[in-house]
Amino acid sequence: MKIAFAADDRNATTDAVQAFLAEAGHEVIRPATSVLWPELGAAVGKAVADGEADFGVVMCWTGTGTAIAANKVPGVRAALAWDTWIAAGARKWNDANVLALSLKRLSPDVAVEITEVFLSGIAPDEDESANIARLGEMDEPRR
Repeated sequence: MKIAFAADDRNATTDAVQAFLAEAGHEVIRPATSVLWPELGAAVGKAVADGEADFGVVMCWTGTGTAIAANKVPGVRAALAWDTWIAAGARKWNDANVLALSLKRLSPDVAVEITEVFLSGIAPDEDESANIARLGEMDEPRR
């Protein structure tokens, strides 16, 4: 898969996630040149929404800022995950297409486990299809 990746800082956790992505055979693209988390999140979101990447992974101190920025892009469903259950649920029940992680509060091993589960091919729950479709409808401009 092609994964859009951005982080506003570098540490052992970001290095571990990037190494996992490469070792798993994913093509990693870095669509942003900025170091500002709003621009990083938006650039990854745009790469996913435009079809340049299958999924996105964004990382900032809490993960929240980059998730908010990514979610400003129509068609993006970014989810902040802090464990594997949340990551799996974000894919299954929300069809999340961008994973947001804290680079300060997650150990490298846990961040990799979360990323692995998120990208493991979990299909959206058919029972949630109407709710997921409603999210897309909410991207449309309000009148």
